[in-house]
Amino acid sequence: MRFTSATSSDGVREQLFTLGEIPGVLWTPDVGTGTRPLILLGHGGGRHKKDPGLVSLAHRLVTECGFAVVAVDVPAHGDRPREEEYDRIVAANQARAAAGEDLAALIAGFQALVARRTVPEWRAVLDAVQEIEHVGAGPVGYWGVSLGCGLGVPFVAAEPRVRAAVLGLGGAPALAEAARRITVPVEFLVQWDDERVPREESLALFDALASAEKTLHAHPGGHGDVPALELDSTLRFFARHLG
Repeated sequence: MRFTSATSSDGVREQLFTLGEIPGVLWTPDVGTGTRPLILLGHGGGRHKKDPGLVSLAHRLVTECGFAVVAVDVPAHGDRPREEEYDRIVAANQARAAAGEDLAALIAGFQALVARRTVPEWRAVLDAVQEIEHVGAGPVGYWGVSLGCGLGVPFVAAEPRVRAAVLGLGGAPALAEAARRITVPVEFLVQWDDERVPREESLALFDALASAEKTLHAHPGGHGDVPALELDSTLRFFARHLG
């Protein structure tokens, strides 16, 4: 891991880094060392590690909970180079969706392809970040919706360090097998009028989770209409299970 910059504001230290070809950002309290919980944030499709929504959530997790937070750019997003293979698939999917094919199925197929890379990448990021003195090998949480859910379900299923997860705005039959291997507490978000993910697929994914403790948070509105109050719930959820 190589840190490329460090800044501090309002009690939050932000450090940009690269791990091999993976660009990322780590947020921690401005002062203090020692082991603390770590949250990995998964960004949405077409977004990046410093999407304003992620930055806002990260700052609250740091200042209100004392956690460390990390986010990285997934392949072909943010500061990572464009990839011809992914560009071809996206263009083909757009054409197929315009011709009337199921958009949700096309999205799910693309997410499964990307997850083959992100699961080992994110595990390597956790290894590196937990060696840092002001983070340490504490409990880990995961937060990710939309693309962050499609990639997060196989990650949480594969990573035993994750003790709690916030997922949602996602659902695909192909994710059910991984969901059945998730047993940690989960908070799952559904937008009742989601234009990108069929409601029945989101509910089926929630049902497939093997967690003894799982809660479904459903709100009216489209894919991007998650109410701000869900951030408060996220903080309470992680504080309860990791704090």
